[in-house]
Amino acid sequence: MKLFSGSVFALVAIAASVALMMLQNVFAETQRAGEYRISGPYTHENLSVFLFHGTNRSAKNLLTLEEAIAQHKVVVYETRNVNELAIENVSDEDVFIESGDIVKGGAQDRTLKDDLILPTKSGRVNINSFCVEHGRWSARGTEPVSTFGSATEALATKKLKMAVKMKGDQREVWEQVAAAQASMSSSLRSDVRAAASPTSYAMTMQAPAVQKSIDGYLRELKGIVDGNSDVIGYAFAIDGQVNSADVYVSHELFAKLWPKLLRASAVEAVSEYQSGKKFEPANVAALKTALADADSAKGFARQLTDRTNVLVKETPRNILFETRDRAQGDAWIHRNYMTK
Repeated sequence: MKLFSGSVFALVAIAASVALMMLQNVFAETQRAGEYRISGPYTHENLSVFLFHGTNRSAKNLLTLEEAIAQHKVVVYETRNVNELAIENVSDEDVFIESGDIVKGGAQDRTLKDDLILPTKSGRVNINSFCVEHGRWSARGTEPVSTFGSATEALATKKLKMAVKMKGDQREVWEQVAAAQASMSSSLRSDVRAAASPTSYAMTMQAPAVQKSIDGYLRELKGIVDGNSDVIGYAFAIDGQVNSADVYVSHELFAKLWPKLLRASAVEAVSEYQSGKKFEPANVAALKTALADADSAKGFARQLTDRTNVLVKETPRNILFETRDRAQGDAWIHRNYMTK
């Protein structure tokens, strides 16, 4: 009986050891994936959204550019240089600027090239930009020409994001803006260019026909984050193909960005919508494969400002931009994955 008990004990110990090793392997995999789990997909029409759940990496509050401009805590200045603006944080809170944010006004609307952390009382800081309104070089209506009045919109096609973020080519940015407008007009069978400024990408995003076209997506998908205080990011797929993913340092930052992120994703989905098109829905396994591929690449780092570094990892199929805060020991605050 003692021998039997000892054998059972040994088997239990071995099983427990194996289980512990498996748990450690799972935990290690989670660590490599950025300490998050993925839920979804949540789908409407041709757009599928996945949510990233994880722990907050920082309790520090970051204002978004949209809210900082609205609260008059940040001023974005026109410099008369198409590819460079000046920005100043006049508040006591740090501000997170996301690549692809569109500032509306000035001599022409611009999109901002890089993620940046703008520190408190920053003074004027130069920031790389691209024109997303070809042709205008004067005041528009009653908008001030020396500053920019809002940042409510963001770039909404992957090709346009890549032209800004990776290629850094103004001519291609203009071409992709025109292509995005043409694609949306074709999809909606309506000219979505604004009469006040036909080349303005921001005004196209705000066109009534565009807003109406994304209403269903917003109604069905905006609430999926409600009651989930651990959601720190999302990914989306269009027509069953993984498009991109964004993971942030905290739930608070993600929650503030979520409406703008979802609007941009919905606009891209509408621009690619084809009635009756059949496709296999995207799944978590396909998303994880894309993330792991990007994570596996060797990266190169660039210092953007005294406060911000970016690590870029690229493979033939995927790319990762990881924004890091030098004031927090180079801890990452935003991971942006895109498939090619």
